[in-house]
Amino acid sequence: MIRILLVDDHPSVMEGTKVLLEQEGDMHVTLAHSGAEAMGLCAEHRFDVMLIDLHMPDVKGIDLAKRILALLPEAIILIYTGFEFKTHFNLMIEAGIAGFVLKTAHKEQLVAAVRCALRGEVILPLSLVKQLRRTTDPVNESAAEPNALSKREYDILKQIAQGRSNKEIAESLLMSQRSLEYCLTDIFHKLKVKSRIEAAVKAKQMGLLADPDYTPTSL
Repeated sequence: MIRILLVDDHPSVMEGTKVLLEQEGDMHVTLAHSGAEAMGLCAEHRFDVMLIDLHMPDVKGIDLAKRILALLPEAIILIYTGFEFKTHFNLMIEAGIAGFVLKTAHKEQLVAAVRCALRGEVILPLSLVKQLRRTTDPVNESAAEPNALSKREYDILKQIAQGRSNKEIAESLLMSQRSLEYCLTDIFHKLKVKSRIEAAVKAKQMGLLADPDYTPTSL
């Protein structure tokens, strides 16, 4: 049995991921809702792979990974995120983390990431690999696989959750409404939705946004 520790503070994400992995039959998932709970579990139990959310209220995922690796140098840790990850790559390598798994990954990708990590393979999204390969002949960033949200897209999602109109969002981010519409199209594609409301709901389900990000009338 492959023992997996999933550390995330969003119940819907945790339960959904647990179901997907345990459908394999040879995987058992233990849930930790905070960094402190994760450290306690690591001290008491042995896990084959750990999936740790990049952003949690009490600790950053990479910082938690460092603490766990200081306690258990042989631990296999994957960062589990729905955010842009390129800026965290060097920190991940320095910490000894085995790679990234996107929360937008489907079941086959998620399971494959766990099994590959167990074989000692580094797990990196193709979009990041494309970025790393760019040297003298850069390619337009939009050519990269649009899996993770950029900071601007995340800011747009938060304002959608707060019930702001396209005009209000464009003005606050100092961009034209046409540019905002292009960004919304990219967000819808990444989240596999067709409207602002669906995007806000999906973002909450994926743990990209939390309850405090929403106004009572935004949905």
